[in-house]
Amino acid sequence: MPMDLSQFVDVDFCYLTTTGRVTGRPHTIEIWFALYGRTLYMLSGGGANADWVKNLLHTPEVTVRMQGVHFTGRGRIVEQAEEDALARRIVVAKYQPRDSEDLSEWGQTALPVAVDLLSPMYCFTAGSLFITVRAESSE
Repeated sequence: MPMDLSQFVDVDFCYLTTTGRVTGRPHTIEIWFALYGRTLYMLSGGGANADWVKNLLHTPEVTVRMQGVHFTGRGRIVEQAEEDALARRIVVAKYQPRDSEDLSEWGQTALPVAVDLLSPMYCFTAGSLFITVRAESSE
């Protein structure tokens, strides 16, 4: 059964957790995003020098949280011209109406990064334990 991500399209932020390339510890950021199919797109204003981008390049396996729902995913830099244009267009289109500043320069100069969402994770507590279970995709 395919994941239905439509409920997250208008969510303001997602929380991206990468693995620190130096420490190996989880590093979570709040970031703007847009969804297209099963791919989450973000724009890095700091380009490839942003810590979260460096972490993602070192260890592409990430988790994403939207409205309390966690997903596993695989991060990557967008390299193909058509996907690059799509990522820039949909992220800027989502946030320009919400922001008083002109986002066009940011949309042209920021580095497009994608996370291909793999499956939702179900998190719950059992006593003092925090348990995460990754749902297996039937695709």
